[in-house]
Amino acid sequence: MQVITISLCMIVKNEERILARCLDSLEGLTDEIIIVDTGSTDRTREVAAGYTDKIYGFQWTDDFSAARNFAFSKASMEYIYSADADEVIDPENRERFRRLKETLLPEIEIVQMKYANQLQFRTVYNYDEEYRPKLFKRKRDFVWEAPIHETVRLAPVVFDSDIVISHMAEGNHAKRDLAGLRRHCAAGFRPDKRLHNLYARELMMAGDAEDFAGAAEFFQSSAEDVSRDKEEVEEACCVVARAARLAGDTVTFFKYTSKVIAEEACSEICCELGQFYEDNGDPEEAAVWYYNAVYETQPILDLQTGGAKGLEGLVRCYERMGCREQAEIYRGELEKHGRR
Repeated sequence: MQVITISLCMIVKNEERILARCLDSLEGLTDEIIIVDTGSTDRTREVAAGYTDKIYGFQWTDDFSAARNFAFSKASMEYIYSADADEVIDPENRERFRRLKETLLPEIEIVQMKYANQLQFRTVYNYDEEYRPKLFKRKRDFVWEAPIHETVRLAPVVFDSDIVISHMAEGNHAKRDLAGLRRHCAAGFRPDKRLHNLYARELMMAGDAEDFAGAAEFFQSSAEDVSRDKEEVEEACCVVARAARLAGDTVTFFKYTSKVIAEEACSEICCELGQFYEDNGDPEEAAVWYYNAVYETQPILDLQTGGAKGLEGLVRCYERMGCREQAEIYRGELEKHGRR
């Protein structure tokens, strides 16, 4: 039986309270532990030293990818497992991980694992459990494919495992993430489609007025960027509309809500219009838009705008209009939504 070898690679900073919990849950599953510290001022290094002597310092450059690449460069085993200090693998999933080590086929280059407990703070993820790439083959084998017009296989071979990792975060990192994205964009960094979506989603789900004010200029440029596709422009318009509403800029608010409605309305824009009319003392008009958010459109960033947020708006509006029976109907819908 061929058992794969694994390097555990982590980047950490001030994780003395939870690092041992993570490493204890991985005991016996990895063959090498590499800890890259990006500037801890607590006992993080001392805790790490109880598990490994491969502890490296890395000058923080406001770039998580650079730190992870440095950690990966220190790995020497066949596969690399990337973990954060706030992750825990319970006994059942430890056994699944152990079996994976014994049965993983050599052609598999990436193993995805289910990342659970994501909705504890609901900053960027719409689902409590989603697959994430966690285990990576350190050296990729290039393979030629097809009997004629042969070509090298470029797409990695990915396996979706049944291993579940519990994300046990100590706090909400949205403020940190959004500030970092704002700095990089201000310096000229252009997010690709994936990161553009994540930036917009984190703002819509967890951003405050300050975050939206800081992101408005970038997303306004993005909404006018002809090289962005329809989905990216729609995301940008949602962000700019929210930023304008929070800032009391009615002209800009209606300009960017109209851009989306002219194409195909989404739940986020309908909720923005509902909130605008509700804030301006027109619950009847607000209810129309909240209804559209829930029943006539689909969300593109925050699933709750097409569910709980829209329904909560309908309840508030009908209560304000004195229509208690209608409010109770939507309250019942809200309760059913919460049980799904």
